[in-house]
Amino acid sequence: MDTNTQPQIKKSLYKDFVEVTKARLAISVVFSTIAGYLLGVDSWSSQNWFVLLLLAIGGYCMVGASNVFNQIIEKDLDALMDRTKNRPLPSGRMTKQTAFILGSILTILGLIILYNVNPKTAMFSAISIFMYVSLYTPLKTVTPLSVFVGAFPGAIPYMLGWVAATGHFGIETGTLFIIQFFWQFPHFWAIGWFLYDDYKKAGFFMLPTGNKDKKTALQTILYTFWTILASVIPAFGFTGKLFLSKPAVVVVVLLGIWMLYYAFKLHKEMDAKAARKLMLVSVSYISLLQIVYVLDKFLR
Repeated sequence: MDTNTQPQIKKSLYKDFVEVTKARLAISVVFSTIAGYLLGVDSWSSQNWFVLLLLAIGGYCMVGASNVFNQIIEKDLDALMDRTKNRPLPSGRMTKQTAFILGSILTILGLIILYNVNPKTAMFSAISIFMYVSLYTPLKTVTPLSVFVGAFPGAIPYMLGWVAATGHFGIETGTLFIIQFFWQFPHFWAIGWFLYDDYKKAGFFMLPTGNKDKKTALQTILYTFWTILASVIPAFGFTGKLFLSKPAVVVVVLLGIWMLYYAFKLHKEMDAKAARKLMLVSVSYISLLQIVYVLDKFLR
């Protein structure tokens, strides 16, 4: 083999791995898990760094596996959409068999790593991958309720970090779950709006009414509002060890108003540009919210 082609092959394999595991999405999910872990730890030691490493690697493996299996199932549908037709599977750069082997290895590796954090962390990760692949993925072409079903595995990572830190599931984990659960509706409906035509080619039902209409925009506003309410619950003192100070609440509310503004803007303008902007703001909202929660814990 020509030595000049070896780096190109390695680069191509790396690119395919990044695409088939949806690296950007996987990293954002791992970020949520790490934030949840930092909120759950009582004291910090060198051991915590090792657990964080396990969470990052194990979490990436599990999310990556979910995305691989998702793309195996949706291979023919991905080929119909401009956004996804050049992915490794629909483009023919990777076979289903290769993808299945990769997904299986990532699943097994992820479960082993997370089990070494604690058994409950591995259990919730297994539930998440099962719901994403076996329930959410096939429902996307059947009913708009797929977003509701997908919100369950999507909300697990944030609470998973707390479970990894404490080994327990309680009011704190439930609160973290609820925050990320409600957040996913405006986020995914915004995506479903600006990618409506592309999704339509594959027969995906992402919007609550099935159409880009005022009812969908109104529901987006309502779920954004509920996301804000859920985000400030820890300020009232009945969520156990999960607590927000008054200054942090002010920041969280301001972040929420920022996101709510763009939800109202979508309702007013009813176009793809407004939907894309809401999607980007929603991603910033959840990331900044988690940072505020963590900083508030360690600085107050």
